[in-house]
Amino acid sequence: MRVIDCHCHVYPQAVAARAVKGVADFYEREGSFGDGLASSVRSLWKEKGVDHAVIFSVATKLSQVDNINSFIASAVAEGEGFFTGLGTVHQDVPDMGQAVEEVIGLGLKGIKLHPETQGVAVDDPRLLALYEACADRIPVLIHTGDYRYDCSNPDRMARVLRLFPHNVFIGAHYGGWSVWDEAADKLHGFDNFFVDSSSTFHWVDKDRVRGYIRTYGSEKVMFGSDFPMWDVRPEIDGMLSLGLSDREYEDIFHRTAEKLFGI
Repeated sequence: MRVIDCHCHVYPQAVAARAVKGVADFYEREGSFGDGLASSVRSLWKEKGVDHAVIFSVATKLSQVDNINSFIASAVAEGEGFFTGLGTVHQDVPDMGQAVEEVIGLGLKGIKLHPETQGVAVDDPRLLALYEACADRIPVLIHTGDYRYDCSNPDRMARVLRLFPHNVFIGAHYGGWSVWDEAADKLHGFDNFFVDSSSTFHWVDKDRVRGYIRTYGSEKVMFGSDFPMWDVRPEIDGMLSLGLSDREYEDIFHRTAEKLFGI
């Protein structure tokens, strides 16, 4: 079946090595699988059974926003149909409406946020202005959950979901990295909340992962690798080992992403 990887971080060559190390450090890992380059995603992921990838990067400074969005748009154009790109914003963007218009104008299909590395709570008033600008327009993919921080944990995410019922939100890592059970318990009932599967198999056993999928519903789940952290093939094989139905696999591997990102 078609496989879409909906969670790939990519970087310009000049900063890729430093950025990849930063991702590994965030997860307290010794190293990462990949080099962080879009060209590597395209070549390696095709060999490993992936048909399409969603790529993005995150602005940890206001000054990075325009350059990152232009870089992602260029990578999409150079990818010959293999990529869908998401834009970035920063909480200090002075006009969120204009920022969203610029993302859409570049042909990017959503916004990626990482509250922990950007240093902002997911329900910060500055981000509420972003969600308002995205309502009924483009989805927002958010790194959610972290036992070490209080930026995007389930209670904050639930508040956002209640405030913005007309938005589409995607919680990476089954809605709460390292707080998976709490996230599934508190966030599974929201119509406007979807999740991806990235960076979970390395910490959570198969029974729990299967439980998260069934709790959220496969139509709310997308497959993601979290490149450059992990090799995509073991992530695919891990998903296939869960013994889900054909319909569930079709949802997870491509249908949900197709619907949310217009792929």
